[in-house]
Amino acid sequence: MKYSILQIEKIVAGKFLMNDDSAAMVEHLLLDSRKLLFPAASLFFALNGPRRNGNSFIVELYNKGVRNFVVDESLNLSATTSCVGSNFLQVKDVQLALHSIVAWHRSQFNIPVLGITGSNGKTIVKEWLYQLLQEDYNIVRSPKSYNSQIGVPLSVWQMNETHELAIFEAGISQPDEMQRLEKMIQPTIGIFTNIGDAHSEGFLNIRQKVNEKLKLFIHSGVLIYGADYPDVNAGVNTFANNARSGEDFKLFSWSSKGAATVQIISVEKQTDRTTITAKDQRSTGAGLISITIPFTDDAAIQNAITCWCVLLDLQIDASTISKRMLQLRTVEMRLELKQGINNCSVINDSYSADINSLTIALDFLAQQQQHPRRTLILSDILQSGKSSPELYHEVGMILQQKNINRFIGIGPEIFKYQGAFKNIAECLFFSSIAEFTQQFYALHFYNETILLKGARIFEFEQISHLLEEKVHQTVLEINLNAITHNLKEYQQLLAPKVKMMAMVKAFSYGTGVFEIANLLQFHKVDYLAVAYADEGVELRRAGITLPILVLNPETATFDVLVQHNLEPEIYSFNILSSFQQYLLRSGMNNYPVHIKLDTGMHRLGFEAKDMAALSSLLNQTAMFKVQSAFSHLAASDLPEHDAFTRSQAEEFLRGCKILQNSLGYVFIKHIANTSSIHRHPDLQLDMVRLGIGLYGVDHDPVIQERLTNVSTLKTTISQIKQVTAGQSVGYSRKGTVDKDSVIATVRIGYADGYPRILSNGRGKMMVKGHLVPVIGNICMDMTMLDITGTDILEGDEVIVFGESLPVNDLAGWANTIPYEILTGISQRVKRVYYEE
Repeated sequence: MKYSILQIEKIVAGKFLMNDDSAAMVEHLLLDSRKLLFPAASLFFALNGPRRNGNSFIVELYNKGVRNFVVDESLNLSATTSCVGSNFLQVKDVQLALHSIVAWHRSQFNIPVLGITGSNGKTIVKEWLYQLLQEDYNIVRSPKSYNSQIGVPLSVWQMNETHELAIFEAGISQPDEMQRLEKMIQPTIGIFTNIGDAHSEGFLNIRQKVNEKLKLFIHSGVLIYGADYPDVNAGVNTFANNARSGEDFKLFSWSSKGAATVQIISVEKQTDRTTITAKDQRSTGAGLISITIPFTDDAAIQNAITCWCVLLDLQIDASTISKRMLQLRTVEMRLELKQGINNCSVINDSYSADINSLTIALDFLAQQQQHPRRTLILSDILQSGKSSPELYHEVGMILQQKNINRFIGIGPEIFKYQGAFKNIAECLFFSSIAEFTQQFYALHFYNETILLKGARIFEFEQISHLLEEKVHQTVLEINLNAITHNLKEYQQLLAPKVKMMAMVKAFSYGTGVFEIANLLQFHKVDYLAVAYADEGVELRRAGITLPILVLNPETATFDVLVQHNLEPEIYSFNILSSFQQYLLRSGMNNYPVHIKLDTGMHRLGFEAKDMAALSSLLNQTAMFKVQSAFSHLAASDLPEHDAFTRSQAEEFLRGCKILQNSLGYVFIKHIANTSSIHRHPDLQLDMVRLGIGLYGVDHDPVIQERLTNVSTLKTTISQIKQVTAGQSVGYSRKGTVDKDSVIATVRIGYADGYPRILSNGRGKMMVKGHLVPVIGNICMDMTMLDITGTDILEGDEVIVFGESLPVNDLAGWANTIPYEILTGISQRVKRVYYEE
């Protein structure tokens, strides 16, 4: 739907700073300058964050064609003078204005709206309800997990006159957030999934969190919830008796323990499915109802029961419910980036295809700079609520905006509308998967990033198997969302204007090179740092344009260092002289360098006694431009060495003062590493260097609680053997069983980076919730586990470290530090990158 800029002015109670186009129509809301698709029809909200002001992106967006802006009173009016032909609406609070326009938009529709909240299961329940109800309604729903103060507006804005039912998630992290979301969602049917510890930091206790979440349902006609959660049950009843007392408000509960609207009688788990039998207390008959779902885990069972209750409330007949429940599918909640054939990268999102998830996947594709070409393989988009000509015209415009080099369409409908993609440089169309696979090898995929985006019915798994490089079953999964989360956690600790240097040396602490750097560049860190020039060269070849500091430059690499605009650390008179001679021969001046001071680490760097001579040398030559001076803290994480840390900082600042007085210009000063960002905030200076914390590890337990696990090393069980008492396991017969035992062999060994010191019971792995010990000596390619007394089977997944088994535990068992474990994972262990 479109609204005039004059309508929007009234809705948000703003005033025009500039109104050059009163006839402008707004169709799209833009909150992130990197996600621009339709410039002329977009309204940009200049939101302010802890690190950036939305006003700073206005000129960039104007140059890309955006003409409508909502700003607050912090905007300098002179910034608008060059934006001729634009509309600038000024409001007191930009986020509140965003919420106001979305709430008004929501009020234009009189359809059932399902509002879902809870600690876990919101996205699963939403997606399952979509699967279960899509034959009955044209549904609009939250993309992915868009449930925040920013995500909800984008979700609700999708509503249009073709929709017959809406399903939106709502998530909060502190009090007084839910009432803002309620005004936008305005749910007619409420769903409370469960309550747990997720995002509890901002609340006094669980009960306060329940009460805050219940504010979503202040105007709902019905609330569906599980009464087996005591805090939820108590909170709901108090809410019904107080906040909703005397109103037309219905409670619809389920329980396996006590009285409820739907009383669960039995839950019978089989190998690959679960049958749930219940009594609907609303029914006057004595008969029971039942469903069977193709899952056996408790979380899936609870989520399925919640969905069942929703369908019962919507009066879907029992036979239809039973049929559809059995057809429920796993909800794939992440994009995966894998190494592909012929030096390609493959982004696999081949589980759904709709406009909203397509734009999210295209944003992820846009982050990838490691290949010169971007290819999209897309199936027909089903049940969009739009006519095919309108739908594929919109898709074609999006792809043009996202600079797709090659487009491959698969499906009978997209085949009909090839003309919608005429502006894409290279297009190919196939009416079916079979036709595509027949011609696969003639398509010559090489050195490109390929996004697979397909509706499940098209079975794009066939394509992913053709494109992905074959790997063995030991992989290191890297959660890109977690890296983004951890980056923001540390950014929030920085003083204003403090820059961020991200350490991506040692294969980004084992997680990958360009994949991580792409993400950091997308999130606008200020600097990257690598150990050696060849690491920097690889980043440049992958399209990384950020400034890169090389911590260990060598004379043999000066050529490639300069060729790729890398900035060396200068740590000794010898390297200073060698690089000066190289620049002299090359006829270069003002080359950016970083001066390393040794203030107590006694590794690399100029000492205090060197400062006078160093300053004199730098002052006598025009070869160098000092970008920064820095030093390394030896023990910033240890309180017992705080006095030494302080002395290091004082010596560093004295050295910087000598340098700056001699040079006559200001340069960046940095000494703070991950720990000192929060332990010594006064040492943040001009820039901080974020290392291990970015990857989810911090020595401070309070900070560690706020970080998200990034890396999960997993493998599988290849074989299980019955070993009788007295027999040995492994090389040198170091493992001997004292009773009849069950031994599993897993596909990982010391050649993969699993430390051999963890042999003979020191190490453990997690399998199906069981922490099982290593038995015998770890082999080069395999490790044996004692799984006696468990239900573990061949082929089961094994967690070596990850969320359920922290890498800190592994490091402790191995008498080392997490750095060594992470950086020691072999390159033969394939990395799989995903974004949820």
